[in-house]
Amino acid sequence: MSTALITGGHGGIGFECAKQLASCSRYNLVLAGRSMEMMELAAQQLRTSYGVKVSTIKLDTSSLASVRGGAAQCRAMLDNGEIDSLHAVICNAGVRLNGSVSYTVDGYEETFATNYLGHFLLVELLLDRVAGHGRIVFTASGTHDPDTADGKMMGIAADHEAIALANTGKDGKKPVSNGKLYATSKLCIILHAYELDRRLRRSGSTIASIAYDPGATSGTGFLRGMPKAVQWLAESALMRLLMKRAGVTMGSLDFSGKALATVAADPAYATGSGKYFQSNDNRLIERRSSKLSYDEQRALKLWNDSKRLVHLKPNEEPLQLR
Repeated sequence: MSTALITGGHGGIGFECAKQLASCSRYNLVLAGRSMEMMELAAQQLRTSYGVKVSTIKLDTSSLASVRGGAAQCRAMLDNGEIDSLHAVICNAGVRLNGSVSYTVDGYEETFATNYLGHFLLVELLLDRVAGHGRIVFTASGTHDPDTADGKMMGIAADHEAIALANTGKDGKKPVSNGKLYATSKLCIILHAYELDRRLRRSGSTIASIAYDPGATSGTGFLRGMPKAVQWLAESALMRLLMKRAGVTMGSLDFSGKALATVAADPAYATGSGKYFQSNDNRLIERRSSKLSYDEQRALKLWNDSKRLVHLKPNEEPLQLR
């Protein structure tokens, strides 16, 4: 049976995705996240409800050491037959922080590190273990596009490159705002997804690299760092109605999670590499992402800068994609 690894698969959209994969696609699952206690509770529910094999790996995408440890554990589990062939890696974990700028144990800004940089490293470390015709799916966001209602709410730091984003706020300089950090990290995810697709195609690989936007979705914990009043207002029916009327891309926990599973496993999306799919008002559609996301020179620089930031070693690039 095929196996899907999902970062953040124990809650929110990731857990809905896991349930869909277990119930319809009959995938075995690997849940990867920070809280072993929360993951084991989710894993037991999935095992009981769907009769699939569910493993857990402690993996914090904000920590390079944790990503390396989690990837090594996954590789060992594949080697010893504890998990079956890896057909999907779903890079879904993410944060949207509030308050003063914060940094990871590696010294990088936390939003950029968690949403983008950790997943860049994870894919590099596992790509050679993904089965032929497998898929890498990245959970992105419509906020990356400043020409849409989603993007206008936050804006992006278009003049900041990876190294600047990772070190924003240091040396007494004013940091990029939290909203822009979030949206720009999602732009980086899409740039990476498209660059990975180009490299896979040049190498003759049949693995797909896909970007997916779940839409603005309540019940995900996205605003957990915000004041309670802000959380209540943002997730109220009135606010969601106003957002929809303003043109914001609207998702739902159930449908957006199922759509993520569909993009990751449904045969209809086998040719989706290098594309951007979006859950919008209970419809899964293919659309164009932002103009900046198709900038190949920007994507190439992001790739090279990311390798420097994660201190990628030659033996950690087994496929040597160019």
